[in-house]
Amino acid sequence: MIVQGITQMVTPTIEPSPLFRARLAGILYLIANLPAPFALVYLPARFIVHGDATATASNILASESLFRLGIVSLLFNSIANLLLVLALYQLLKVVNKSMASLMVMFVLTGVPIAMVNELNQIVVLQLLSGADYLQVFTREQLQSLAYMFLRMHSQGLSIAMIFWGLWLFPMGYLIFKSDFLPRILGILLMIGCFGYVIESFASFLGFNVSIIFFTSWGELLLLLWLLIKGVNVEQWQKHAATSAHAI
Repeated sequence: MIVQGITQMVTPTIEPSPLFRARLAGILYLIANLPAPFALVYLPARFIVHGDATATASNILASESLFRLGIVSLLFNSIANLLLVLALYQLLKVVNKSMASLMVMFVLTGVPIAMVNELNQIVVLQLLSGADYLQVFTREQLQSLAYMFLRMHSQGLSIAMIFWGLWLFPMGYLIFKSDFLPRILGILLMIGCFGYVIESFASFLGFNVSIIFFTSWGELLLLLWLLIKGVNVEQWQKHAATSAHAI
């Protein structure tokens, strides 16, 4: 018998619903940002005595486990941000794949900077460890070096902050153009981008500018919207259909 045709059975791929994508992104946004107030606000205020290397070193040695927890928290934050941006990419790529890819690129640039920056805090622990190989330095010298590396860590955060801001612009643009999320969220996110970038560059120019608190509300509102409301499923599906036809 000559087989003239082959019948192929294709199993349809089950795609996650847009509501699931939105809620997942919201959960990851929450998880990624939970450590930030603890590691970036509370711990520096707890440990660092500005201009006093000795007092700062004493604070760290008195609560070394807490200091280490801060390092782990920021590493966790970076890993969670990778998962977050992938979830947002899956949600927003139906609007404009190029802009969604740009959003991912900024995060993939900022995360390694933030993770490597934690080496500065690990060096602080090494300098204050009392190891034998450090006996060529006086205690005061080691404390001053530790304080310097804490300052280096702060500068490293300012560099990472540039990319924490830049990724918000393509995300804000995608949300503004999406129709399945409120446009005001997109506008607020783009404003947030400039807040991070301006504050970061201002610090390198020697200016003390604190505007992030006023410009970063878009992220919190987006997080809440994704968790509570999700997305307009009908509008998301329209974008998905248009995107599929464009391929």
